[in-house]
Amino acid sequence: MKDRPLPLGDLVRLRRVRDRIDREYAQPLDVPALARSVNMSAGHLSRLFRRAYGESPYAYLMTRRIERAMALLRAGQLSVTQVCFEVGCSSLGTFSTRFTELVGVPPSVYRQQVTSGEAELPPCVARRVTRPVRNREAEEAGRS
Repeated sequence: MKDRPLPLGDLVRLRRVRDRIDREYAQPLDVPALARSVNMSAGHLSRLFRRAYGESPYAYLMTRRIERAMALLRAGQLSVTQVCFEVGCSSLGTFSTRFTELVGVPPSVYRQQVTSGEAELPPCVARRVTRPVRNREAEEAGRS
């Protein structure tokens, strides 16, 4: 069953969810609301989303938020707390924890690092080089 491709209708609905997350990452989004918008249950949406994209809708949302936070921190005009709320996170602690998991350093350390060298990179290169990667621990284990 898992080896069969997803039906086209499901793929269309999953793409709608992913596009909405990409557009509205700074808004309060949750999986049940996303699922209702495409007439699915939250559990079914999560299973299909993970099968199609390799991560849960919540993980995808947090990755988008952290990507945007990295760009705002590179710009250097907002404090870490302001960046947290700007990208749609409601808890500074959760934001810092997720940021550290994805990027490898806390937001304040990331800001210090980019202001001491990476800031000279063109924005398109900086965005590509600094893109957060989920499961960083799995990648490091695969290299050794």
